[in-house]
Amino acid sequence: MHLSSDEKAEIFEKYGKGKTDTGSPEAQIALFSVRIAHLTDHLKSNHKDYSTARALKALVGKRRRLLDYLIRKDINRYRAIIAQKELGIRK
Repeated sequence: MHLSSDEKAEIFEKYGKGKTDTGSPEAQIALFSVRIAHLTDHLKSNHKDYSTARALKALVGKRRRLLDYLIRKDINRYRAIIAQKELGIRK
């Protein structure tokens, strides 16, 4: 899946601090969540695609580490990102 620059900017604007905020944990978590959702749909119809399954596991791990970082640094920001139901993150 390839997200266009406009789609990424929209994600960063909605979850980050602005269109160019690509480094905040919230923006990265949102971007990873969109990619995870796409790979999950792909694997439902292509269950033998092992390289995609491995990439999905790596993305889930990256997102988990970012969420753990937010728990340690600022619990309120963590709760705010978990409350976003459209990202599909649950604890």
